[in-house]
Amino acid sequence: MEYETVEEFLADLSKEFGEREEGTVKVAELRRLEQERKTIKEFVQKFRRAARESRYKKQLLVEEFKYSINKTIQWRLMELECQPGTIKQWYKQSINLDRN
Repeated sequence: MEYETVEEFLADLSKEFGEREEGTVKVAELRRLEQERKTIKEFVQKFRRAARESRYKKQLLVEEFKYSINKTIQWRLMELECQPGTIKQWYKQSINLDRN
């Protein structure tokens, strides 16, 4: 079977394997996210939605976020004297840096 979009594939996969596999599908969705041309604020909203259902916690979530944002913001965050610790701090700091 061929799919037009990844979303169609994921929806079909979810139907086929049920809720038990929903977490796996959400992790795949989360890992596929990239900021691209979205503002960091728009990206954070999208990332939060995907993260909520992925079952990723703490450091794994931070790592996925760090590597999915644009490299410029990522580098600026890494250069901070006091780097964010929690995912919420990463969200906040990245939004603050993007505003400047």
